[in-house]
Amino acid sequence: MANRGGSADLPLHGGRVPKWLSERMARLGAVICQAIVMEYGRDELLSRLAHPFWFQSFGAVMGMDWHSSGITTSVIGALKGGLRPLERELGLHVCGGRGRHSRKTPDELVAIGNRVGFDGAALAKASRLVAKVDSAAVQDGFELYLHGFIVADDGHWVVVQQGMKGDAKTARRYHWRSEGLRSFVEQPHAAIEGAGQGTIVNLTDVRAARSRSSQVNILGGMGPDAIVREVGRIEGIAEPAPVEDDQPLLPHLVMPEHHDIRPKDVMLRRLHGSLAAAADRAPTDFTELLLVPGVGARTVRALAQVAEVVHGAPHRFADPARFAMAHGGKDSHPFPVPLKVYDETIRVLKSAVGKARLGRDEELDAIKRLDRQSRQLEAGATGPSFSEFIAEERRRAPEYGGRTVFDDLPSAYARAKMRV
Repeated sequence: MANRGGSADLPLHGGRVPKWLSERMARLGAVICQAIVMEYGRDELLSRLAHPFWFQSFGAVMGMDWHSSGITTSVIGALKGGLRPLERELGLHVCGGRGRHSRKTPDELVAIGNRVGFDGAALAKASRLVAKVDSAAVQDGFELYLHGFIVADDGHWVVVQQGMKGDAKTARRYHWRSEGLRSFVEQPHAAIEGAGQGTIVNLTDVRAARSRSSQVNILGGMGPDAIVREVGRIEGIAEPAPVEDDQPLLPHLVMPEHHDIRPKDVMLRRLHGSLAAAADRAPTDFTELLLVPGVGARTVRALAQVAEVVHGAPHRFADPARFAMAHGGKDSHPFPVPLKVYDETIRVLKSAVGKARLGRDEELDAIKRLDRQSRQLEAGATGPSFSEFIAEERRRAPEYGGRTVFDDLPSAYARAKMRV
């Protein structure tokens, strides 16, 4: 069976991703994926995408709303656009998406399979089964509206799909991975994210094997006596045989309703570690960047957090809010997206990856050292309080080209939204 990565609560948010951010997300997401594949291989990237904590942090470091369900849509969209020109290089293909795009997934898989050589028809069937399990076998009240299927040339794949419960304003994200998958109907998920909704009917639970078998038998013609016995068992007239609980306790990430990032949402010692590493490594490894006063040093701080998304271990992503400190958030939380910093981050990463392709690893190694030193320094590093850090970022936002989704709205309305 597939490994499960945990669960999370996600508030359901509307709105749109502005073009100025979506285009940057596609570029930054693509180059981060390139760096991961180059350093750790394609299967490792698929493993990261199947991990709900990493996935949320990945979206946050790209400037999306750090806590909301919108990260799912925007990350899948960014990868679909950003990785398309790199399909031959990376051997990765992103299919599906939201709404009508999700329904095109099987046709996309067949077309890609014909082009690169895997069994597209079999994967199209897998896509349908995944959607069917999460909409029918897991009866949790969430209506699926997004289905993203990421597949490699060797046929390995990850599915990220999401459902909504509009009346409760919550979303649940489901992660699947082909590695280790033996059954579509018995504990297939790599992870399920979403708000706890009380008791649900989960027919993919290993403990539901007897129920699945009984349903097939009943529908196959066991007759009225068997149906009466089954109803009696469900109503407690007949005591069901005890089953062993083999569900381990899993990590559970709770994404709060509040838009602003609060001190409790961030592991401050890790933030201080990345700040200290950036201050230490910048003069040594990123001298050319520092020729741009005020922006170059700030970019190295962003790179330290991007480096952790590339190199960090799974346990490092328990506080996705921390990764919003790299490039802010489109809704102004924790601060406006610093476009000058964002663009420099993309430029440095693209340069590092491009040179590494030619055998010159020094820039990519410098970024890796940022992550390593952040972890080394965080135990004893000190720095500004969380409130001071945010206040300074907001103060310098104009210098960094700070921008939010409210900039094109009437000024009074925009100011009111930023105060929320």
